[in-house]
Amino acid sequence: HITPAAVTEIQTIFNTKNIPSGYGLRVGVKGTGCSGTGYVIGFDKPGIQDNQYSFENIPVYIEKKHLLYVAGLMIDFENNDEVRGFTFTMPS
Repeated sequence: HITPAAVTEIQTIFNTKNIPSGYGLRVGVKGTGCSGTGYVIGFDKPGIQDNQYSFENIPVYIEKKHLLYVAGLMIDFENNDEVRGFTFTMPS
């Protein structure tokens, strides 16, 4: 799931940072060891190992081997005095 705040920020990045045509939002994980799972997002072209989705007209690419780790993940965007950036929440 991508919250409305995150959708707005992603669309702003697409429109202002010259993201090339054919790119979408890549969602994945880095590290799943003792220190836990770290989530990552970025802009990328789809790969042959990706599942492709669309959320609010945003192309989303998730590598098949990462699906288990990101299923149910909520991506949000916070912008306040203490933090500005994307946050990731996995419901328990």
